[in-house]
Amino acid sequence: MSIVMIFRIALKALSRNKLRTALTMLGMIIGVAAVITMVALGTGAQTSIEAQIQSTGTNMIIVSAGNFSSGGVRQGQGNASTLTPDDAAAISKVDGVQYTAAGVNTRGQLVYGNQNWNTQIQGTDVDFPFIRSWPPTMGSFFTSQDVTTAAKVVVLGTVVRDQLFGPDADPVGQIIRISNSTATGQTSYPFTVVGVMLSKGQSGVGQDQDDVVFVPYTTVMKKMRGITFIQQTTVSAASATDTSATADRIAALLRVRHKIQPGDPDDFMVRTMEEMASVRVQATQTMTALLASIAGVSLLVGGIGIMNIMLVSVTERTREIGLRMAIGARGSDVLLQFLVEAIVLSLFGGGVGILLGFGLSQGVTLWMKWPTAVSPGAVAIAFGFAGAIGVFFGFYPARKAAALDPIEALRFE
Repeated sequence: MSIVMIFRIALKALSRNKLRTALTMLGMIIGVAAVITMVALGTGAQTSIEAQIQSTGTNMIIVSAGNFSSGGVRQGQGNASTLTPDDAAAISKVDGVQYTAAGVNTRGQLVYGNQNWNTQIQGTDVDFPFIRSWPPTMGSFFTSQDVTTAAKVVVLGTVVRDQLFGPDADPVGQIIRISNSTATGQTSYPFTVVGVMLSKGQSGVGQDQDDVVFVPYTTVMKKMRGITFIQQTTVSAASATDTSATADRIAALLRVRHKIQPGDPDDFMVRTMEEMASVRVQATQTMTALLASIAGVSLLVGGIGIMNIMLVSVTERTREIGLRMAIGARGSDVLLQFLVEAIVLSLFGGGVGILLGFGLSQGVTLWMKWPTAVSPGAVAIAFGFAGAIGVFFGFYPARKAAALDPIEALRFE
């Protein structure tokens, strides 16, 4: 028998029981549609997770002063004067560095009218919003000119804005006073509010990231603390995959600039956001395992349905099989015929399931506002698995049909 004839016989056999064929396909349709929809949801959720993690700066590198002994006393992170603004400028030219922001921090009392609030004052540079993916929601961040002139300008976190001005106020252009204690005494300066940062919420360790104000680091150095060094430099690598290599290049540069001899300890610390990167890897692995389990169960159910119906079909058509073999059909022809029927069921059901999966994915996006993304790879894998399921679960009924004895099959009632 030619392959074309086998296909014609298989399709004719399937069309004789349209309702049963449709119900058999339904299992595969639901299975493939579930896989497509789940993969779309998983991919969308994974993209959302990636964006949230990326907003915390997975490609961020922190270069801090410290990490050496002085008079038997260990100098920890940020507790030394070994980093300078010139170091930060040199780091910005390292291969693989996209943004840099020198940093000097302190605390102070902020006063506006009869309201006051004690908070962290973070001295930083103009690249900070790009490093942290943290733009202002009102006004703007301070400029390079403000940093050069050590201008008395301030950008408020939303918590500070709420405490001093109220949650619905626009404080841009208002004057507040910032007081802080230094080694030389108490200082108090008027600062102009130039912006309010977008609300960031709590960090992974429970710190309120909105309870902070940002000023030029030169202003903190010269007017609030009276120092000539910086505490740290925050760096953004151009690529998340190149973060470790970029950190190594920064460390090598600082050892040369600080004239550190081979074998001597560093007088600085370079740290990457390894914890955030590990969270991303674990989230990806968990999502992949979950989707693989769902895909396996869904397709398994559809495959069992096909096997069940094919076994029933072999029983019902025993006399037909015996007659066909009695007039010259080979066992391989019978096997191929039933195998083709199983594959047609699975592939046609898989095709309809893919279309249904696309529709369900779009429906979830429209109705529930959940992000979804159907990848071509997921479609190809689902369709390929549908064909494989048809072969796997259709082979046993087809082999059983091919192994029938023609005489016994003709006597079957």
